Amino acid sequence: MRIGVPKESKNHEYRVGLTPASVRELVQFGHEVLVEQHAGKAIGFSDEDYQASGADVVATKSQVFAQSELIIKVKEPQPDEVHLFHDHHTLFTYLHLAPDPQLTQALLKTGATCIAYETVTDNAGRLPLLAPMSEIAGRIAVQAGARSLEMEAGGRGVLLSGAPGVPAGNVIVLGGGVVGRNAVAIAVGMGAHVTVLDTSLVTLRELDLLWGNRIHTLASTQTTLDSLLPSADLVIGAVLIPGARAPKLVTRNHLESMKAGAVVVDVAIDQGGCVETARPTTHSQPTFIEQGVVHYCVANMPGAVARTSTLALNNATLPFVLALANQGIVAALRNDPYLLQGLNIWQGQLTSPEVAASQNVPYANRQDLIH
Repeated sequence: MRIGVPKESKNHEYRVGLTPASVRELVQFGHEVLVEQHAGKAIGFSDEDYQASGADVVATKSQVFAQSELIIKVKEPQPDEVHLFHDHHTLFTYLHLAPDPQLTQALLKTGATCIAYETVTDNAGRLPLLAPMSEIAGRIAVQAGARSLEMEAGGRGVLLSGAPGVPAGNVIVLGGGVVGRNAVAIAVGMGAHVTVLDTSLVTLRELDLLWGNRIHTLASTQTTLDSLLPSADLVIGAVLIPGARAPKLVTRNHLESMKAGAVVVDVAIDQGGCVETARPTTHSQPTFIEQGVVHYCVANMPGAVARTSTLALNNATLPFVLALANQGIVAALRNDPYLLQGLNIWQGQLTSPEVAASQNVPYANRQDLIH
């Protein structure tokens, strides 16, 4: 199979779909890999590294698409890329279509098949291709929040660890999943006062057993939010409904009750955000202030540590890329019901019920289309 790896074009996105090591694995199975020049240069993967692994390095993105069947990316196609897709292409990447009807319709019109990392599951119902980026995003969220609390960033000048004789900052983590657990680990490590909210008592028990009295756990309700947010220095939005829009937990009214210079980091922004006032930002302009509260809403947070993120992502995605290449797209989807859950678009038809519900449009059953 001919596999293409274009250079990412999203703002400050330096990750790359395949590392040279992943390319080498594919080439050993007889596949051809085309990599756009300088695709991994920013994170230390040179064109020579890719060539040494057996890839063909080509000059333009157009060449990658024209000569490839399977396209491996990191982020969703950007406006300058959508026109390059055709009905013979299969795209394997993070898509996050639920909050983006415009991209959804554009990809449907291309006739391409699109498989989303973030909706591939495993036999326990987990999200193995989203997990590594969620782990990193959760860790970055606290770092980004701590920086945003500094005066020059518009924050209220609070050090999360506190200081001798001075109390630690209050961190509220909304959601105890992969993002939330990793945010808790960093916030506790920094010495903050940490409270985690979740609707699952099982999750709260697990966190309580893990951290004991180093954190506080509370069942998530509107009443709990109303009482906690006025005392928060940093709020981490870490909620997820797989494949669907994130619920709006922090409202505009909540902001009125929060301290001037408090910070919200909405990790759920790539699924629409869990803060009503959130809107996607970029690494070049990561924050904005609304109603006195600093908002950090970068939609590709792990891109800030692109080398670590790329290596972690490839560890998770390579087995699936090999399956798609070795077995062929249809056979791989038929043979793996968990990979099939990643199928969002099939040859011009939407196949994700979560995206369909978020956008109030019809969808086709995945199983019916590939059998």
